[in-house]
Amino acid sequence: MGKILNFLREFILGLSIVTIIVGIIVLLMGVIFYWLPDLQLGFYTDVINDLGEWNAFLLVGGLIIFGIGVYYLYSYFDKKKFVMEELETNKRSEFLKKHSQLKSTVKHLPKKYQIMVRDKEEELNVK
Repeated sequence: MGKILNFLREFILGLSIVTIIVGIIVLLMGVIFYWLPDLQLGFYTDVINDLGEWNAFLLVGGLIIFGIGVYYLYSYFDKKKFVMEELETNKRSEFLKKHSQLKSTVKHLPKKYQIMVRDKEEELNVK
């Protein structure tokens, strides 16, 4: 389980973008298939008719997938912004005020941010 989480943590930016794109595609399919079932799209007309009532599930599923991707993308940028702002300080006392929050935040970011915090700890003699 740890290897999977480490992989997801390292590639969270790319995976959240891919999730958003997949969510948009499924959402658009759900919208088109649900509200425009009589739309003639050649081969895809048979697919639309075969899906029938499942088109509403495509719509809801696409919305959920899109929402998850947006949440993880926002979460990544919010945590990254916090870490970068805290690492800009050169005062040991300011760094110590947010040290525990900073350590818990970098656990959810790629390894390079953990290395940056470790380097800052060494620079400011924090243990």
